[in-house]
Amino acid sequence: MKALILVGGFGTRLRPLTLSVPKPLVEFANKPMILHQIEALKAIGVSEVVLAINYQPEVMMTFLKEFEAKVGIKITCSQETEPLGTAGPLALARDKLIDDSGEPFFVLNSDVISEYPFKQMIEFHKSHGGEASIMVTKVDEPSKYGVVVMEESTGKVQKFVEKPKLFVGNKINAGIYLLNPSVLDRIELRPTSIEKEVFPNIAAENKLFAMVLPGFWMDIGQPRDYITGLRLYLDSLRKNSSSKLARGSHVVGNVLVDETAKIGEGCLIGPDVAIGPGCVVESGVRLSRCTVMRGVRIKKHACISGSIIGWHSTVGQWARVENMTILGEDVHVSDEIYSNGGVVLPHKEIKSSILKPEIVM
Repeated sequence: MKALILVGGFGTRLRPLTLSVPKPLVEFANKPMILHQIEALKAIGVSEVVLAINYQPEVMMTFLKEFEAKVGIKITCSQETEPLGTAGPLALARDKLIDDSGEPFFVLNSDVISEYPFKQMIEFHKSHGGEASIMVTKVDEPSKYGVVVMEESTGKVQKFVEKPKLFVGNKINAGIYLLNPSVLDRIELRPTSIEKEVFPNIAAENKLFAMVLPGFWMDIGQPRDYITGLRLYLDSLRKNSSSKLARGSHVVGNVLVDETAKIGEGCLIGPDVAIGPGCVVESGVRLSRCTVMRGVRIKKHACISGSIIGWHSTVGQWARVENMTILGEDVHVSDEIYSNGGVVLPHKEIKSSILKPEIVM
């Protein structure tokens, strides 16, 4: 089986982290975002993953060659010279996706994190005999999304309603599809949307079916959702009683700590924290609802909550960093500084407090 991951654009919503690496390579729970997807695909027998990409393909491929050997899966690139939307990339990668087997292939949005129930999806796809299957997920506020209206009993999709004013349902497209090769005959090589153009046509012929995603789902393409996604992901590890979660008197709730990180005396860490490789957390530090990326040093008695600390940054003694503060790569926050939602570009030194959310150039 094959799979296409829509990597697409510049990752502007996750700046300043994406100023240092392409978005799919930004770590989530101590592993590049895209690797969560590639490993789950490999686990159900996908042999080749095609990345549809229009930004920094060299950086991506150098990095992914390393994974190819490690994960044991073929990874190739299909490079757009202009943005092709969400369907155009399938037409561009047509020759890579079609083989003699006639098997369906997966398509994934690269920002989506979930338990990836691909096995159940394959069974669902076989059972309904249609042309395409999509995953949907239930949300509390459907008015912010495109809603999928479907028959409860069969999963047959009736229509799509974009950002409905009146309640039509609470299931939205989760960005995970399983498509028969014949779907490619419906897509022209031009900028086009799979959600707005291709799927409605398949639904009109009664050949599109939706499966409700079991477990959690999050689009982690922006900081607030990234932090929420981490909580859901760690919850899911806890439910599956994963040995990956940290234990100890200094740990509160669900916490992930790389084995090469060092944690000092008297710290309180958690809930919902990920600490990356080579980090040094000095004594008396308090961390909650945050991600601390590779090579970061957090000095004594600093307090960090609801924030993302980029690679090789330093947070000074008694500093307080909170409210969706995002530090880019190699940012140095001086002692006793307060950051309330500062978004700091790479290689900066912060010597005075950031009292309200702002971008620090």
